[in-house]
Amino acid sequence: PPWFSIFLTLSVVATLSNYFIFFTLFRVCDSALVSTLPPSSFRSSSQLSSSHAPGFAKLNRREGAGGWSPLSSDGYQWLEVDLGERTKVTAVATQGRYGSSDWLTSYLLMFSDTGHNWKQHRQEDSVGSFPGNSNADSVVQYKLQQPAVARFLRLIPLGWNPNGRIGLRLETYGCPHTSDVVSLDGSSSSLVYRSIPGWSPTSGEVVSLEFKTLRNSGTLLEAAAAAGGGSLGLELERGKLLLLLRQGGTSSSEPRRLASLGSLLDDQHWHHVAVEWRGAHLNLTVDKHSERVQIPAEFGHWDIKQVGGNTLPSQTDTSKHRNFHGCLENLLYNGLNLIERAKHEDQQVTLAGDVTFSCAEPVSVAVTFPGPQSFLQLPGAMASASAGVSVGFQFRTWNEAGLLLTFDLPQEGGVVWLYLSEARLQLQIHKDGSALNDGQWHSVDLTSGRGRLSVAVDEGGGGVAHASPSFPVSARHQLFFGGCPAEDDNRECRNPFDIFQGCMRLLTVDDQPVDLILVQQRLLGNYSHLQIDMCGIIDRCSPSHCEHGGLCSQSWTVFHCNCSDSGYSGATCHSPVYEQSCEAYKHNGDTSGHFYIDVDGSGPIGPQLVYCNMTEEITWMVIQHNNTELTRVRPAPGVNRHLVHFDYSSREEQLSAITGQSQHCEQELSYHCRKSRLLNTPEGSPFSWWLSGPGAGRLQTYWGGAQPGSRQCACGLRGDCVDPQHYCNCDADRPDWAADSGLLTHKESLPVRSLVLGDIQRPGSEAAYRVGPLRCHGDKNFWNAAFFDKETSYLHFPTFHGELSADISFLFKTTASSGVFLENLGIKDFIRIELRSSAQVVFSFDRPLDDDRWHRVRAERNVKEASLRLDELPAAARQAPADGHFHLQLNSQLFIGGTASRQKGFRGCIRSLQLNGVTLDLEERARITYGALCRNRGRCAEMPSGFRCDCGPSAYTGVFCHTEVSAAFKPATSVAYTFKGPYELARNSSAPPSSIYSDVTPRGENVSLSFSTSQSPALLLYVGSYYREYLALLVNKHGEEDLEVRYKLDSSREAEVLRSRVRSLANGQLHTVSIRRLTDSVSIKTIFNSLLNSEKWITSLSRVRDLLFIFPSSDSDELDPDLARLASLGFTGCLSVVHFNSISPLKAALLHPDSSPVAIAGPLVRSGCGASASANPYAAENKHHLTDRSGSVGSGQPLVNAIRTDSALIGGVIAVVIFMVVAGLAITARFLYRRKETYRNQEVKGVKPEDSPDFPFNNQTDSQDASSENRKEYFI
Repeated sequence: PPWFSIFLTLSVVATLSNYFIFFTLFRVCDSALVSTLPPSSFRSSSQLSSSHAPGFAKLNRREGAGGWSPLSSDGYQWLEVDLGERTKVTAVATQGRYGSSDWLTSYLLMFSDTGHNWKQHRQEDSVGSFPGNSNADSVVQYKLQQPAVARFLRLIPLGWNPNGRIGLRLETYGCPHTSDVVSLDGSSSSLVYRSIPGWSPTSGEVVSLEFKTLRNSGTLLEAAAAAGGGSLGLELERGKLLLLLRQGGTSSSEPRRLASLGSLLDDQHWHHVAVEWRGAHLNLTVDKHSERVQIPAEFGHWDIKQVGGNTLPSQTDTSKHRNFHGCLENLLYNGLNLIERAKHEDQQVTLAGDVTFSCAEPVSVAVTFPGPQSFLQLPGAMASASAGVSVGFQFRTWNEAGLLLTFDLPQEGGVVWLYLSEARLQLQIHKDGSALNDGQWHSVDLTSGRGRLSVAVDEGGGGVAHASPSFPVSARHQLFFGGCPAEDDNRECRNPFDIFQGCMRLLTVDDQPVDLILVQQRLLGNYSHLQIDMCGIIDRCSPSHCEHGGLCSQSWTVFHCNCSDSGYSGATCHSPVYEQSCEAYKHNGDTSGHFYIDVDGSGPIGPQLVYCNMTEEITWMVIQHNNTELTRVRPAPGVNRHLVHFDYSSREEQLSAITGQSQHCEQELSYHCRKSRLLNTPEGSPFSWWLSGPGAGRLQTYWGGAQPGSRQCACGLRGDCVDPQHYCNCDADRPDWAADSGLLTHKESLPVRSLVLGDIQRPGSEAAYRVGPLRCHGDKNFWNAAFFDKETSYLHFPTFHGELSADISFLFKTTASSGVFLENLGIKDFIRIELRSSAQVVFSFDRPLDDDRWHRVRAERNVKEASLRLDELPAAARQAPADGHFHLQLNSQLFIGGTASRQKGFRGCIRSLQLNGVTLDLEERARITYGALCRNRGRCAEMPSGFRCDCGPSAYTGVFCHTEVSAAFKPATSVAYTFKGPYELARNSSAPPSSIYSDVTPRGENVSLSFSTSQSPALLLYVGSYYREYLALLVNKHGEEDLEVRYKLDSSREAEVLRSRVRSLANGQLHTVSIRRLTDSVSIKTIFNSLLNSEKWITSLSRVRDLLFIFPSSDSDELDPDLARLASLGFTGCLSVVHFNSISPLKAALLHPDSSPVAIAGPLVRSGCGASASANPYAAENKHHLTDRSGSVGSGQPLVNAIRTDSALIGGVIAVVIFMVVAGLAITARFLYRRKETYRNQEVKGVKPEDSPDFPFNNQTDSQDASSENRKEYFI
């Protein structure tokens, strides 16, 4: 058949000084394969008539009766196609019989190389059935997710039109499969490849091959290390492929198992293996499953590679190993076809033993017993009763129990049962054999004669049982394997045991093999519900779907996970048993004590035991290490430094997750000294230091109570060290005891891993240290929340990936009776969690959910079941289909609080939303997403009857924290905000520093404000300390009005002046400035004429002490002379949304002057001068509705429909026309509305909105209108 497309690629391979160029043709593999075949290529179980023969089963053909139909329509029919040679099949299409009511609704696909030993093709490794047709004429094509390579194809009908019969026309699509094959006899045959001497690959090595075998053990591949003395091997053991590493000169050394992949690989079907070396790592792939392992560096390159045996030149002892017996295909090493080179007698490839370049396969017909109605009936012995009975067979199964064989004893009126019980073979004498439910093939031989009955398992290797009954044992009538017929009147077979589910093969009766093909053709014996000529066993534990170390066990139909002692529960050990923080335990009503916490929920980090201190208002999580006591250090001869390492009760990844999730962490670090210096001076090398953080740790040269990079102690920060020339008390080097103590609070530097003390060797030196436990509080994930005020509000995130295993948990609170919490769409698949009524979340529960209380939802989907749990009620679960599971394929963005259609959205609060143990940052997403949510650092807060946005942390106010707080300043106006000094906290209280302390002693600052003025020069903001250290922001004249930032954080140095490139700021327009300093890095962002300008400086700044926050003020006592001159001029203009770290001083002065540490001088009038487009909470949303209709996809827009069609162009033209009409009407309405709005503004003026008003749903619309009317006139 012709190829549709041909692609040409060029590959260049360099070997030493030679270059080889290869041209490779890539063909589109979708040619029709069946339409050109002769009728002799078709076989079937039966045919209704000669005009219904299988040769007429070609797609879109009308010859004969228009397709194939069997004599009877039942589950034992099949249609077989011989493609003539091994072929790559990529798709299958079916059609009903022409002009009839006969078609298939579902079917199975089987493939084989020989016409025997069929293998069922499964979708996604689990689901076996394929969808069929709904009428006789339409064509249903299914593209195989994994192409199949085989010569024979067999289609087995599962369902058909109930008003017709089985009818079929079909086509398969694909292309020829080219390969090089070699057969190894398992004795002494092998293939050896030797690399060119001196050649070493630069980018790694790759070996790939396909193999098939009937033996469950044997050495498949062995490679010798380039340096000698070791080998790496791939060996089959009990049907699994093991990666073994041997170190030493002989193979007799005990190997180290690096990996184990695959199962049931001795099924005489092709399996793909790939080994990829990349430095010290190796990737092993078996079929579709991969594992990455680490190997020693000396095993990174291999000189000799041997396939089929393990007799490398350096190894002589092979008595313990069996060579591979089977066939290999397409053996490639770094792209080189070794089998092809062996055919051409390449010198690098050596063949040993009996090697043939073909694959001679033994015919072994197996039979599968899949269900409770399965049985096989064979005629018994034809000889006399005194001759006894002889029966043999092999079986494999996962079940512990089941009937294998039974037959009557007609002379004695008795019965013989041979069965499995507790994975042991039992006969009537109840003698046990070995464990036999391991999925491996086991042989059974039952013989009787001369008054003796014997049962042998695995040719005697698994046990032999004997009995001497007083009566002859013979089977003259019928033998029943696996079960009994279902007819009630059948008295020849009785089964008091479990049915057998598994495979059997190599059946013999009276030492004569049983031809199962004759059984399949109904020419011998009888059977029901069997799958003949195949073994349909599946290993459901390879790979294991049990997570977090759960142990997998299985039967024929299902697998089970034992989650004991894993810290997880559920069908696949996916759901965490423990809470994620001490905060969550306290919320559940627990008191102080030791608790297991699972910081990442269902993620990979396991649970850990911590102490939760709940005696204070703040809940502390305490992680201990091996030495938290005060420990003295004395000088020792020959020891210059004292090194201490701290081992924590939690692992490294657990500690990192705890510090990252907590809002605040701290650890005490103390040093008591007598003539033992600590850091000396900031300019010199420190005597002592400590290592922090993950891994080996980062070197830190500051001490408790100071800031990172400062090379100071707490007294240096406060300025009260015993020696003013030093920044630590111990650096004074006095003979009296002194101490430097404090808390380390920089989370990125915690915990303390090691401590190095250097000045301890001098005579008279004494020291003691203490490193306290790591203490953290605050769970950022637990209270991460968002509020959705209307059905069209939502947040969107990247696509949720939960193909096989996924869990979703969150808390919600609402007074609405319906709404969608979460939705993610695919082309066919989707996930959705929805509140359907006041008492329903997907499944019904007997309690109302619109009661304005927090409710917890936990949903999970895995390969076994889907479950949903509400609060502490019993979980509702639905089992996965019996024939397998599908991968969940999603491609849209994930919508939270709404849907892609913007309908049926959830109204209320959602917090602590986690997907697969990962918390989604709702607050951060709300800041960058459209919709009327809590904005500008506002938080969703619960109330006794409703919800509100808590604008406390925000510089804004209003319903959604979207209204700017602005004030007009005159020359005599100033606002001062005073912080409590850190030295007062340290000296007057033993409590840990408060949040204010962390704000006034930062490693850096975050300052933002908006201003408009026509004055230049002008002092906008001043942050000063009691040590005349300051930060000042001003507009100054340097040719034009420049933005200038002055930093003076060291009283001994001159102020650093940073000038922005932005000019002409005193133009009366609104400008926004943001200043961010982190240690010595300062960045300034300005929005000038709607343009963003970013600048960054590296300075010598390092620290800041007690701060006094002062707005433009005429009080110049605290100012430098130059700044005092500017302050004396006063400030005329407008300031808006002033923010310093977590403090909003202007908001405090305007809204809470009596309860805040503010001092106001002169007239301070609230003004709308700072209003901007961002004040409109619906502006972004309205803009979204317009842009989204165009179908554009961007980072800020949800992907609603990514499939374009020609109708999109027509829709676009119509949309443009409608838009022009609507725009014309809007302009007219706008003109009329402006006049009406002017009157409304006069009524609204003077109404002072409160900070964070409450808004229950029943009156939220009025609240929004009242708060937004004044803005409409200003912006539109």
